[in-house]
Amino acid sequence: MPIDHYLAVDLGASGGRVMLGRWDGAHISIEPLTRFDNGPIPVHGHLHWDILGIWKHINDGIRLHTSRGGAPIAGISVDSWGVDYGLLDARGNLLANPTCYRDHRTDGLLERAFAQVPSDDIFATTGIQFMQFNTLYQLLSMRLGADPQLAMASKLLLIPDLIHYWMSGVARVEYTNASTTQMLDCTTRTWATALLDRFEIPSHVLPDIIMPGTVLGPLLSSVCDDTGLRQAPPVIAGATHDTGAAIAAIPNLDQHSVYISSGTWSLMGMEIAQPVVSAAARAVNFTNEGGINGTIRLLKNIAGLWLLQECRRIWAQQGLRYSWEELMALASQSPAFASIINPDAAVFLNPDDMPTAIQQYCATHHIAVPQGPGAIVRCILESLALRYRTVLDTLRDLTGHHIDTIRIVGGGSQNQLLNRFTADACNLPVVAGPVEATALGNVLIQALTTGAIPDLASGRRIIAASFPPTIIDPNTDRAAWDAQLARFKTLP
Repeated sequence: MPIDHYLAVDLGASGGRVMLGRWDGAHISIEPLTRFDNGPIPVHGHLHWDILGIWKHINDGIRLHTSRGGAPIAGISVDSWGVDYGLLDARGNLLANPTCYRDHRTDGLLERAFAQVPSDDIFATTGIQFMQFNTLYQLLSMRLGADPQLAMASKLLLIPDLIHYWMSGVARVEYTNASTTQMLDCTTRTWATALLDRFEIPSHVLPDIIMPGTVLGPLLSSVCDDTGLRQAPPVIAGATHDTGAAIAAIPNLDQHSVYISSGTWSLMGMEIAQPVVSAAARAVNFTNEGGINGTIRLLKNIAGLWLLQECRRIWAQQGLRYSWEELMALASQSPAFASIINPDAAVFLNPDDMPTAIQQYCATHHIAVPQGPGAIVRCILESLALRYRTVLDTLRDLTGHHIDTIRIVGGGSQNQLLNRFTADACNLPVVAGPVEATALGNVLIQALTTGAIPDLASGRRIIAASFPPTIIDPNTDRAAWDAQLARFKTLP
């Protein structure tokens, strides 16, 4: 049977990669063509993405495939983080480098937004959790600041849609990523223009919304010429939000499973049929994002391994260059439950020095201050596991479903210590893997779009056969974790 080859461009907030996916009729495999660092760049007090650098890295990855005499490509698709965007002028040119969601321009903006439009109205329309960096508030900050770019803009494209536009010449916004903006009506799945009017945000810049699995057109000849591709593959808008792609690749995901897409963020939730916009969901600030095949991702954003990544970065600047394995070993040797924090506290969103921020939080709230990398890492991991437990309990309440399994995918699924803490804190088996769920979901949706794989259920079975998971059963001693859960719930 012939082998189909797909290019999956997976962009994260800390790094990106171009992956080559293969479907041989029985198994899916992937390999990295290129990996590259990504991160916000400070310029005049603001944080921006080097989007042209990202574009160059993508083309380098394609070029590497062709330089090796690679097989023809059956499709190419991009996924990325949500909420951030680029603005185009009337000629289709990018007005400026996109601003990073961690920029301080939206600090304190939620209160100003709610003074203009009540939060209940926003949630009832969009079903999206309130986070100050949602696209809605980024645009509101531009309007309130009289940013001339907003007045000049002809189109707004989210990050993967911008790359797809440069690839295909077609400017559209894909549904799964559009749903993260807090500007989409979660019932009609169209732009919430009436809501935007109340904020005096121009809706004419918003392109048509397309569903995951839409073929935008062939890769432009200019891109083919530059990268050496002899045949133009279709540019496919899959589930362009990275979590949407990752969830598409989770084997055995059903109404009794909770997923955690674990990376810089931990996205924890369930795949359901209809959005939950109840007062209870609003009270706990849950979100209803779009998924593949018309599903809804009822989930909670949790700070995730961002805290650990930032600690490691700061320690490296101080000359303490730890491998991930060394940090986990130090954490394993540190006392259990010495320090517990709320990883979602606002002070951890973007501090200059994460280890110091953690220590100051502990000192402020009369918690034992962790000393040294091992104690700080253990504090982060135990706190994340306890946060997962509180979100798990809320998902049970919101859906009424019996939950018997936690399925963890993404880079964080390799963290065996966190997986162990999660199983014990939640008293449920953890099924870990696949690690490359986002790239696999990207490839899977392309294969579904081209007809190489018949349906999502078949695709998930194929991934399970191609990437056997690791299963971690919980320990039977519940008392210690239950005591810490009560302690955790008191934290601000």
